[in-house]
Amino acid sequence: MTDYLPKEVRAGLDEARKRDLRRRARLRVFAGDDVYPILRFWETGFALDADQVVHLRGLVDIYDGPRHLYQCLIVASGVEEGELICTMKRSTVARDRPALDYVRDENAPVGYLPGE
Repeated sequence: MTDYLPKEVRAGLDEARKRDLRRRARLRVFAGDDVYPILRFWETGFALDADQVVHLRGLVDIYDGPRHLYQCLIVASGVEEGELICTMKRSTVARDRPALDYVRDENAPVGYLPGE
């Protein structure tokens, strides 16, 4: 159907679709001081609006509102149909506490009381 529409109408429809996706997007990419809304997200990557960012590589953080979800390493990005497709090499779930380097004993004390 879009093959029969004038170029200006197709561009307007694409812009309206992108604007709607940006408005509904809850996930955000933090790359240094820059923040971009994620249009689509899947297991091995995500899509950003190519009008906002042309190229993205390196270590980024993904947030859902104020909640830190992932720390990701982007190894490849390319533009397809107006979207910047970012491929992740790794995606690590963000934790609210540091990782343990040992097995914690379930009977270990929770804390120590100071002696008198």
